[in-house]
Amino acid sequence: MPRFQAVLFDFFGTLTTSVQRGAAHHGTAELLGCPSDALAEVLDRTFYQRATGQLGNAEATLRWVCAQAGVRPSDAAVRAAVASRHRAVRADTRLRPDAVSTLAELRHLGLRTGVISDCTHELPAFLPRLAIAPLLDVRVFSVQVGRCKPDPALYLAACRRLGLAPQDCLYVGDGGSQELTGAERAGMTAARLAEPDLVEHMVFNADLDWRGPVLGALYEVVDLVGRRIVPAGEVAPEVAARPDRHRPATTPVGG
Repeated sequence: MPRFQAVLFDFFGTLTTSVQRGAAHHGTAELLGCPSDALAEVLDRTFYQRATGQLGNAEATLRWVCAQAGVRPSDAAVRAAVASRHRAVRADTRLRPDAVSTLAELRHLGLRTGVISDCTHELPAFLPRLAIAPLLDVRVFSVQVGRCKPDPALYLAACRRLGLAPQDCLYVGDGGSQELTGAERAGMTAARLAEPDLVEHMVFNADLDWRGPVLGALYEVVDLVGRRIVPAGEVAPEVAARPDRHRPATTPVGG
């Protein structure tokens, strides 16, 4: 039996391929009468303030962003820009080719699945229409919880909704927002996804010194849930019991 009862995933860069702001964001800036680079600078600088949801709904948040950028668009322009930004963020979002099959296989194995995401208002609006939506038992969004990773509140909210203890859950993410160390502090086991495309991923406050398990591809989590993850410096019981454990390694003839 797997040691875990649930696997919880980051969304952007984990269940999706790497994310960068695409050309559609220029249209949002034009609607607001703001230079694209100025808008991008404010969005980057204020991500965590916006992702907590404490600035209000999508319109109020975008109006606050405009004030930070020094522009004052009309109410009609803000409403149009909210819709434009929704389309732009959705256009930036591409599920990994193995996202659906990985989630389906985990559920076939009897595990629960879920998403914990630092996000603004757009993701909760469009995730229900994605192919992975029916395969998720729980969805926890920072913009709704009012906290961002690595705050334990997000991880514990997922546990409460699943009716599980943190130690029953594996968390998988690319490492943004120090989400891996945050998951561990909340009592979960964590694994980092290190797909090659993530070198171009837009990320904030990354877990730069992660020393835990690393997955080279998303589907590898299916194998990981069936193994006991051994902390650094510890020897797994099945390895310690092998009679040849202390024999020196030899090189095969012709090797």
